[in-house]
Amino acid sequence: MANPTNPDSKTASRDGLVVAALGGLIAATVLLGALLPGHPAQGPASAAEPSGDVACLEWSDGCRVCQRLPEGPACSLPGIACTPEALRCLRRAGG
Repeated sequence: MANPTNPDSKTASRDGLVVAALGGLIAATVLLGALLPGHPAQGPASAAEPSGDVACLEWSDGCRVCQRLPEGPACSLPGIACTPEALRCLRRAGG
């Protein structure tokens, strides 16, 4: 329990409350980001899927860069304020 005559005790109690509130805010933000539509793992398939051109090994929509790997496509995460553009091939096989 905080000692009302000790100012350090009040500061420590307040700091603990701020840390707990920030932790809760961060947890809520991460949870909402994972559950709301448009999350990168659930986003539009066009950015995560390679085009029909199997010679294209790396492509981008201006926000994410994807590569064709033996395990399947792998994409980077988009920037926070990115506006996707049309998909374009960045690197082709043999070139």
